[in-house]
Amino acid sequence: MPSMNRVFLMGNLTRDPELKQIPSGRSVADMRLAVNERYKDKEGETRESACFVDVAAWGKQAELCDRYLSKGSPILVDGKLLMDSWETDDGQRRSRLKVQAYRVQFVGGRKSSDGQSADTEREAVAVAGHDEDDSLPF
Repeated sequence: MPSMNRVFLMGNLTRDPELKQIPSGRSVADMRLAVNERYKDKEGETRESACFVDVAAWGKQAELCDRYLSKGSPILVDGKLLMDSWETDDGQRRSRLKVQAYRVQFVGGRKSSDGQSADTEREAVAVAGHDEDDSLPF
């Protein structure tokens, strides 16, 4: 039976990206994304809820995310779901879903010193998508 694992999410970072190097020397940027939803409840009141998603970007894309993104930055993520599993210090098994980014699109431009949007720089950085070598970190 065929299957597909693809995720598209748009939201804002809840904190600055955390850039790390794994033992092989590859870079990984761990990010947390808030995806907000507005809706009306049965009384007609406007409500808002947020879904928080962990996202990992690899290689050059990770380095660009660390350099150009910060808390509150709006991004569009194209990736796949992965199950992250580990064992705690007291021996309990834990797991969570996270997104491995194929591509991180920078949605909002950075502001230059004169208050104008730095669109040219943003566009150059935004095209740094998924490299064939960045398919899986393992």
